[in-house]
Amino acid sequence: MAASQSFVNRKKKSFLGLSAPLGYVPGLGRGATGFTTRSDIGPARDADDVDDKHLSKKAKTDDDDDDDLNDSNYDEFSGYGGSLCAKDPYEEDDAEADAIYEAVDKRMDERRKERREKRLKDEILKYRQERPKIQQQFADLKRGLAEVSNDQWLNLPEVGDARNKRQRNPMAEKFTPVPDSAFARAVSAGDKNTTIDPKDQKYGGIATPFPGDMTPGFNTPAGDIDMKKIGEARNTLMDIKLTQVSDSVSGQTVVDPKGYLTDLQSMIPAGGGSGDLSDVKKARLLLKSVRETNPKHPPAWIASARLEEVTGKLQTARNIIMKGTEQCPKSEDVWLEAARLMPADQAKAVVAQAVRNLPQSVRVWMMAAQLEKDARSKKRVFRKALEQVPNSVRLWKAAVELENEEDARIMLTRSVECCPTSVELWLALARLESYENARKVLNKARQCIPTDRTIWINAAKLEEAHNSFSMVEKIIERAMVSLKSNMVEIKREQWIKDAEECEASQSVKTCHAIISAVIGNGVDDEDRKHTWIEDAEACTSHGAIETARAIYAHALSQLPNKKGIWMRAAYFEREHGTRESLEGLLVRATQSCPKAEILWLMFAKSKWMADDVSAARKVLSDAFQANPNSEEIWLAAVKLESENSEYTRARKLLARARTNAPTARVFMKSVKLEWCLGDLQEAVKLCDEALGHYNTFAKLWMMRGQLEEKMGNDDRARDCYTNGTVKCPRAIPLWILLSRLEERKGNTTKARSILEKARLKNPKIDLLWLEAIRVERRVNPTNTIAENLLAKSLQDCPNSGLLYAEAIFMESRQQRKARSVDALKRCEHDPHVLLACSKLFWTERKMTKAKEWFERTVKLDPDNGDSWATYYKFCVMHLNEEDARKIMLRCVSAEPKHGELWCMTSKDVNNWKLKTEEILPIVTDLIAVPH
Repeated sequence: MAASQSFVNRKKKSFLGLSAPLGYVPGLGRGATGFTTRSDIGPARDADDVDDKHLSKKAKTDDDDDDDLNDSNYDEFSGYGGSLCAKDPYEEDDAEADAIYEAVDKRMDERRKERREKRLKDEILKYRQERPKIQQQFADLKRGLAEVSNDQWLNLPEVGDARNKRQRNPMAEKFTPVPDSAFARAVSAGDKNTTIDPKDQKYGGIATPFPGDMTPGFNTPAGDIDMKKIGEARNTLMDIKLTQVSDSVSGQTVVDPKGYLTDLQSMIPAGGGSGDLSDVKKARLLLKSVRETNPKHPPAWIASARLEEVTGKLQTARNIIMKGTEQCPKSEDVWLEAARLMPADQAKAVVAQAVRNLPQSVRVWMMAAQLEKDARSKKRVFRKALEQVPNSVRLWKAAVELENEEDARIMLTRSVECCPTSVELWLALARLESYENARKVLNKARQCIPTDRTIWINAAKLEEAHNSFSMVEKIIERAMVSLKSNMVEIKREQWIKDAEECEASQSVKTCHAIISAVIGNGVDDEDRKHTWIEDAEACTSHGAIETARAIYAHALSQLPNKKGIWMRAAYFEREHGTRESLEGLLVRATQSCPKAEILWLMFAKSKWMADDVSAARKVLSDAFQANPNSEEIWLAAVKLESENSEYTRARKLLARARTNAPTARVFMKSVKLEWCLGDLQEAVKLCDEALGHYNTFAKLWMMRGQLEEKMGNDDRARDCYTNGTVKCPRAIPLWILLSRLEERKGNTTKARSILEKARLKNPKIDLLWLEAIRVERRVNPTNTIAENLLAKSLQDCPNSGLLYAEAIFMESRQQRKARSVDALKRCEHDPHVLLACSKLFWTERKMTKAKEWFERTVKLDPDNGDSWATYYKFCVMHLNEEDARKIMLRCVSAEPKHGELWCMTSKDVNNWKLKTEEILPIVTDLIAVPH
């Protein structure tokens, strides 16, 4: 017994049942590694803190009594009555650091706000363009419903199930949703049950028509419907829908958290009851907390007042802002807001208090002046303000505007003494002074502000206004020297803009002087030509004609042997200048560049257009001396004589040209002249002679064949065209003329073979494909051969606007719009496609759109006469005479040379002397009205 008792005492240790000491790790001495979990350490604490389980029960009880964390002791803004953070050390240094970090974050956010909001708007716009609404996608189809007739409406088939009936199981389960009226009646009847019998007819007969079946999802063990689960399911479904609406593609919310508050500015409710009351209450509580936390913060008072103003509580807003003036008496924003909210009679008293607290505030004085009604009171306010703030340019300018000219001059004299660095005040004083005094004023201004260029420019404009033109260039030159000595950078773009402004103010001499002084600044010698031409074109696009003229004049003075500059200057004068200025420029141009044929031709044409034929002959005579063997000058002389019915002189000139400067074009013009004059035999003779020398010139073969057709020799014409295709296989018009000759003779099969042979020798030529398509349409408009050829042609020439334009009107009316969209995707900037789209809008009676597309067409290719003729016909039929006359003038100015119908008309022998304004109506009559 004693032995057993000693055994028990030996086994029982004194530490058994006690908790382990702090930091104890079992087995640490034998190489074990200890670890600690969150449950061991609890919330953040130091390593030396005593574990909670070592605390006495009394200590825990005391702590629990100190912090009452019940819900009744919780406030939405101030937290628990015994704050959980009350024991945390939060000193003034921490508060200051938090304020600094907050200010930095706010500043960084403001710097990126505009860029971020712009990027957000661009992303939203791009998203809406890529994924338009269903309403936008079907807009064209909805417009097309206007063309549906009543019979078509009545014959619309009923909507039904198009599946095979044998695949449908008539005995399948059918589901009937529970109507909301059943739940409403249950509530109104005071039913206390949470479930209903699905077969109960009291609730509208919601049982399914098949025995034993019940609505899926509503089956319970008792066969009833659990209405609580139905409500939870509806809430879940609503949450899912709201989440989908608020998220964009890729699941990211499209609302920018940084720019959200700024976007809300456009959503401020206009009345007191139009906003969300809960949001207003939250905002009011937040602003109240800010005011109470930091009553010296002006934006809090202003925001609180504006919130009350927006919600319609104007008196409350006034009371709040007046309290703000008491708390922030040195904030001009608060005072200005108070004056704005107050009535007119009380606002003056508020501004008076503001002036007493802030006598140096310019904005407060300006508000005080605005509240005054008559000019006399305003003057008095401004004079008091200038006594307090004599160096304010804004106050001086506002005060001077109220005075008459004499008093304004006196005040400006005083203002430049108080504000000697204000350029505006100096210039205003100079405008009111006499010529001599204005010069003295500007001299003083230059001494006070030696780095400002506008003073020098105004001094030059002053001299020009008093006809002292010699001083203008001197002043601008001195300005350059003075500004450079004061380390001012001379920027060409800035000075060119100043020159444009001088031109706008009718100071042309100053404009020219500025251009001469700065146009070469910082430009390398090898880049001068291109840079100056670009500058002149930019000024022309801005409407600064004199500035561009000055740039061209300076460029020509520095580079007199550059033909390109002379040509640009001549085109500029022809468009924006007078005939005298153009001819004066061309005189100097022909002297500086006598080998430039185009300058001589422009000079002669200018004289000819002015009906001065003798002067035009004199110009061409001088051109012959400078360029004795020039083909262009010979042909220009021939055209001059033939247009003025001097046919004998024209024939002699052509004969001399064939001797002195024999070229294929000279022979062609000789044949053309004899043909136009009716001497076909002489024309054939000259043509044969020309083909003996130039048998690879395709136009001679074409003229030879057309002469034979004119004389009725179709077989000889066929031989000429055939020989021409052998000598000139790349001449597409020759193949087309030969094909049309065979077609007129009734040999349609041979015409097809000729075009096919031409396509083999000239692949990927859209004109040959187009002619083949038109041959088939002329033979039989209803067959499908033309459509097959069109499909092949678009495969061979996928970017041909000519073929796409033909394809649009080969479709039915319902398919034309789709074809036009495809054409625009392939050939967006092709004039033929744009013209076809214009005619398509014309057929749809969309006159405004048709006019816009006609404008795009003629601007894109003004050399296409068919576009001008179609546009002119549209204006004649659907617009007024004034619009049609403008189109004719624009066409005459453009002088078109191309277009299928235009070339056929202008190159007709019977129309060889007609001008553009005479050819346009003829081509217009040939244009078919689209249908």
